[in-house]
Amino acid sequence: MKQRITVAKGDGIGPEIMDATLKIILAAGAQIEVDEIEVGEKVYLAGNTAGIAKESWDVIRRNKVFLKAPITTPQGGGYKSLNVTTRKFLGLYSNVRPCMSLHPFVRTKHPQMDVVIVRENEEDLYAGIEHQQTDEVVQCLKLISRPGCEKIVRYAFEYAKVYGRKKVTCFTKDNIMKQTDGLFHKVFDEIGVEYPEIEKEHWIIDIGAAKMADTPEAFDVIVMPNLYGDVLSDVAAQIAGSVGLAGSANIGETCAMFEAIHGSAPRRAGQNMANPSGLLQGAIMMLNHIGQTEVAEKVQNAWLKTIEEGIHTYDIFKEGVSTQKAGTSEFADAVIANLGKKPTTLKEVSYAKGQTLNLPKVGRKAPAKKELVGVDVFVHWAGTNPDELAVKMQKINFGDVQLSMITNRGIKVWPDGFEETFCTDHWRCRFKNKNGDLLRKDDIIQLLQSSLNEGIDAIKTENLYNFDGVAGYSLGQGQ
Repeated sequence: MKQRITVAKGDGIGPEIMDATLKIILAAGAQIEVDEIEVGEKVYLAGNTAGIAKESWDVIRRNKVFLKAPITTPQGGGYKSLNVTTRKFLGLYSNVRPCMSLHPFVRTKHPQMDVVIVRENEEDLYAGIEHQQTDEVVQCLKLISRPGCEKIVRYAFEYAKVYGRKKVTCFTKDNIMKQTDGLFHKVFDEIGVEYPEIEKEHWIIDIGAAKMADTPEAFDVIVMPNLYGDVLSDVAAQIAGSVGLAGSANIGETCAMFEAIHGSAPRRAGQNMANPSGLLQGAIMMLNHIGQTEVAEKVQNAWLKTIEEGIHTYDIFKEGVSTQKAGTSEFADAVIANLGKKPTTLKEVSYAKGQTLNLPKVGRKAPAKKELVGVDVFVHWAGTNPDELAVKMQKINFGDVQLSMITNRGIKVWPDGFEETFCTDHWRCRFKNKNGDLLRKDDIIQLLQSSLNEGIDAIKTENLYNFDGVAGYSLGQGQ
């Protein structure tokens, strides 16, 4: 039975590389039926700020498999990223980017590189929740959830298991962000225990990124939160040889989207010059996803053979290495001519038949014992001396609920602050019960009412909780 898929040819070079990609996989025997939709620039300019019509969403959700060419997002405000919107609306929590060297046929400083970046796709700073709170300070909320961590970490280990990978590495910055990145690292350790046959390691993101850029052959599968994964997946693709050669899979519990990672390159549109390899790599991942592994294997080996023969599009053409400068359609024809052949210098691929990733739905854990132990009242105050602010804030103390600390940009400035610390107009004032007793929600209301009475500009509050006796909040640097 043929699999119905949704296809969007996109903008710029999109139609050319999509036609080439579909021609190749159909020639290889892909059992698919195509429903084409229009997304991108024309839809945006027709007044749809999301770049996609409701009817197109219906087609994508019905078919559950979406092969998308690059699109152009018009300049100016008000236009939403279709990629981000699609990932969030369809729950495409896992972004998978294989980055493999094609040495000596494509120039790279890392001939042994073969890395897969598995990036969390829905949360982290990409939740896009931002607020200007004072004249000088804007905040962006970094949201990390346990279910989000569990899904992406398990996907990374399952991917490694099914594709014969030996090691999974986790990158975080949990030496600084102990709550958010700390949770990601903790879940990595918890789930890793279930895969004793796979080597596990953790790197702090800064030195890990440096190591990956310098010695990528030291890594196999790397799993990361959203922002780090976004940056390093492009770095990995580029140092492997070219961003233009890389494909991407976006996997959810019910739907999946496959694409190239490069842009629509409108300057090259309609010239039969573009390299379809990135989108073809996405299509190969799609074929594996829908269980057509034999076709995926045939296409990938034919593509590798074509690269090996030196039949290259302009972007990777190199005198002395390449034998033929091919256009988009000529490159596709060369891959088709190599169907059934295997590379001899590059490593041929062999995909496991019938294996699927074991990805159970994440269930909600039993709730922890949650205790309100304090509150941070954030204040907009234009002064610069924290001792003066402390005098103002202590006026709203009542009973045993007392001001215990003031921080500015996370650094403790009262009590016992340093004169050298630069302060903005955004202050965190922490109130706790001096006897260590719990707070009531009414206490917070009373603090805010007193702030209003004293003319203090309280711009937001954050409740401080213990979960099963463990502090669920940062203490503030300098304590």
